[in-house]
Amino acid sequence: MVFYWLMKYVVIGPVLKAIFRPWIVGRRNVPSSGAAILASNHLSFADSIFLPLLVDRPVAFLAKSDYFTGRGIKGWATRMFMKATGQLPIDRSGGKASEASLNTGLQVLGREELLGIYPEGTRSPDGKLYRGRTGIARMALEAKVPVVPVVMVDTDSMMPIGRRLPRIARVGVVIGEPLDFSRYAGMENDRYILRSVVDEIMVALQRLGQQEYEDVYASTVKDRLASSSR
Repeated sequence: MVFYWLMKYVVIGPVLKAIFRPWIVGRRNVPSSGAAILASNHLSFADSIFLPLLVDRPVAFLAKSDYFTGRGIKGWATRMFMKATGQLPIDRSGGKASEASLNTGLQVLGREELLGIYPEGTRSPDGKLYRGRTGIARMALEAKVPVVPVVMVDTDSMMPIGRRLPRIARVGVVIGEPLDFSRYAGMENDRYILRSVVDEIMVALQRLGQQEYEDVYASTVKDRLASSSR
């Protein structure tokens, strides 16, 4: 945790703020104490950097395990950076791996911390907002915590998919009011309830950020784009 604060306030944070001049709206909507889920749209790798940078409390993100397994100097640097910014490795291959990811998130919430999740499950390939996956709903209901909608702004202009070095661009964060799902207590195993919860989260994100919404999984769109480019 000491390393996290050093990176945020002494090493990386001041440099990023000076270069990109990030702005934030709705910071007070993040609970000052206790567990909560920050549910964000996902436009860029940079999302996991700027959101924790601009809120007062540490945020743990569930990040794909590939970021922690690279080799050589680049792999080491990426792994150290991910750990320093509070990100946790998860396997996104499905099945038992999904259950393990759920448990990792619940452990963070059980420690009364903030957990960052991208409900779409992957970065948007084109700036649109896509259908949410129900893992976030299960975590919210099982942990009995509020979900805070978060919209990242222009991070895809700064660092689009495939770009290794960022462009100089101003980015922002808009944070909405927490969503309370206590009315669904004890229903975390009902798939219809889970779909209802995650759909409500996605509606809140769409209204907050005014992104164009498409009711299909982002991963499906990525697969289509990959197939068409062959």
